[in-house]
Amino acid sequence: MFGDKGTLILGAGPAGMAAALELHKAGQPFIVIEKNERVGGLAKTFDYGGFRTDVGPHRFFSQNKYLYALIGGLLGDRWIKVDRLTRFYIKGKYLLYPVKLNNAFWRIGPLRTTKIFCDYLTQRTRNLFVKRKPASFQEQIIADFGESLARLNIINYTEKVWGLPCTDISADWARQRIKGLSLREIIKNAFIKSKHQPKTLIDQFYYPDTGTGLIYEKMRERILANPSAGRQSIMTGCFPMKIIHDDNKINEVILNNNGDRLVYQPENVVSSIPINEMVELLDPKPPVEILEAAGNLRFRSHVSLFLILTKSSVFKDQWIYFPDQEIPFGRIMEPKNFSAKMSLPDKTSLLIEFFCWEKDAIWNSSRERLTELSIGWLNKLGFLHQEEIGDSYLHKEKYAYPLYDLNYKKWLGIVKAYLHKLSNLQLIGRGGCFRYNNQDHALEMGIVSARNIINNRKDDIEEVGAAQVYFEQGYSR
Repeated sequence: MFGDKGTLILGAGPAGMAAALELHKAGQPFIVIEKNERVGGLAKTFDYGGFRTDVGPHRFFSQNKYLYALIGGLLGDRWIKVDRLTRFYIKGKYLLYPVKLNNAFWRIGPLRTTKIFCDYLTQRTRNLFVKRKPASFQEQIIADFGESLARLNIINYTEKVWGLPCTDISADWARQRIKGLSLREIIKNAFIKSKHQPKTLIDQFYYPDTGTGLIYEKMRERILANPSAGRQSIMTGCFPMKIIHDDNKINEVILNNNGDRLVYQPENVVSSIPINEMVELLDPKPPVEILEAAGNLRFRSHVSLFLILTKSSVFKDQWIYFPDQEIPFGRIMEPKNFSAKMSLPDKTSLLIEFFCWEKDAIWNSSRERLTELSIGWLNKLGFLHQEEIGDSYLHKEKYAYPLYDLNYKKWLGIVKAYLHKLSNLQLIGRGGCFRYNNQDHALEMGIVSARNIINNRKDDIEEVGAAQVYFEQGYSR
């Protein structure tokens, strides 16, 4: 047994670290445990001999002013504004994303542009008479954009990311990720600049000058600089082995702390670890139907190949999407285009992203194999030659993206109904909630969970991202 009774936070990603910082400011006791040696979760930053990279592109944009004040207070002038440039590479053409009408017109040609508009108008007319709610991602996207534009880049890129036909992906994915974006909005945005544009139409974003992981390292520093008389700590290399519960409450958590066995008796547990792993750790085990439902919740995995280059620049974009199926990778980012401090002078680097399933051919490929797989395309695209590669590194994330298949909501509802019976447990973050949220929403979830503990209330974490009501109420007093 160790430590005071307090809150145990499972996972030091954005949600977990935000919860910890909020508890820290209130002087509440807590322990954060993180299986990796670095905090930040999917938003951590790696340093390879002065070349830095995130796990993928991490732009920061939020409707929540509190988050800007919070991060600005942590980073100061290291919180820089970046002009966004991103493109899609489609059948030999580069198209700006967000879509710009004049760029799209000249890149795909007047005939195809006319077909896109005609399909869109036809679909909008059909929507007036057919009131059936789309069941799949494909139905939703075609209803929103028309068939030609949907198939130009959205459907093929989505299938590449998820490894499933869009007919097998829930319409919830479209409603959550591109809410408010449509061809109508793109046209409107071309002529009228709105203060309320959808997030995907934002042309600037904020970024920490040495990578998004700096946010969470600064949170860690702030907490450990004054850890409330030893009642607050962050333990890396530490993970839960068993979560013991009784009478609808978590009573003990058995931890592996760098090989040592520790027992903690928390008053509250805030979990951002993958929800299916959370279920598997429970002792006594949940009923069979709960275990089966948790087993049906799938995550898409992610493999990134980081290349250090001897040349000074590859392209001007922060990142480029590659929806064409014959290209093995799905996205490439050049970290230097986020901040000059992400690279050594006169050199640059690339992060090449592969979307995969755990244990498939990509997941099991070696660094050398993925480099070989990529180099032909990188050369064909005019980005680099093999002799310009100085070094390479490989990173894998098993639980990268929660999969919204057609039945996910059924299985998730069963699992959450069971877990919500545990009165001192809160689920947060992408993995904990099984929700593909952005970095800002993960931060909000963590803050809401901490305020629930501080104020002994039960604000609904699931509402984060749907409304800002909690922050308007919580910080206007």
